[in-house]
Amino acid sequence: MKKFIALIGLATMLVAGSVNAQQVSEENPYVMIKEVANKTFERIKNNQSTLEDNPEQLRTIMKEELLPYTDYQFAAFKVLGKHAASVPRDKLSTFVQVFREYLITTYAVAMSYYDNQEVIFEPASEVGDSTYVVVRAIIKDPSRPEIKVAFKVRKNSKTNEWKAFDMVAEGISMLDSKRSEFESIIRQQSIDKVIELMREKIDNPLEMKEEMEEAQGPA
Repeated sequence: MKKFIALIGLATMLVAGSVNAQQVSEENPYVMIKEVANKTFERIKNNQSTLEDNPEQLRTIMKEELLPYTDYQFAAFKVLGKHAASVPRDKLSTFVQVFREYLITTYAVAMSYYDNQEVIFEPASEVGDSTYVVVRAIIKDPSRPEIKVAFKVRKNSKTNEWKAFDMVAEGISMLDSKRSEFESIIRQQSIDKVIELMREKIDNPLEMKEEMEEAQGPA
C-alpha cells in the first residue's frame, strides 16, 4: 500500500527538469516532458549505489534536473490563491523561495521510492498558438494498477519558455491539494505557520524508502 501511494508521489517529480537545458526540446512541451523524465530517471539509475549511501544527493539531482523546467513561482501563487493578495510583500517573497525548496524536497522524497516503474507518454501533438497544454501519461508497475497522470504546462508570455506547474494523478491535482491544505492553515493561523511547516519538511533527512520498508516489514 505504501508503494502504491508513493507512485502517485513519484508522478509529482515528473513535472519537469533536465540534465542539460540545451539538450531538451523547448519548442514542444510534449517532447520536453518526455525527454526530461527519461533523462532524470537515467541519472537516478546511474547513481543508485551512491544514493543508497547518501540519499541526500537526491535533493541535488532534483535541483539540477527538475527545477530548471518547473515554474515554481507560478505554482506558489496558485497554491496561495486568494491569499496572495493579502500576504505582505516580504512574506510573499519568503513563501515563494521556501516553496521552491519544498518542491525540491517533495521531488526527492518521491524519487526515494523509484523502482524502475515504466512511464508511457501520449504521442506529441502540434501546439500551434496554444500557451497551455496538458501532457498525459501512464505509470506502469507490474504488481499494481496503472496510474493515469497529467502534467499541466504553460508558456511564459515574456520568455516563451514552456514550464510545468502542476500534476494530476488519478484526478487529484497536486496544487489543488496543497492549496486546500495551506488555505486552512493560513485562515486559522498565518502564512508564517505554512512557511514553518514547509521548512520542517525541508529539514527532515532523506532515507531510501525501499530500505525502510524492508526493515519495517509489510504495512
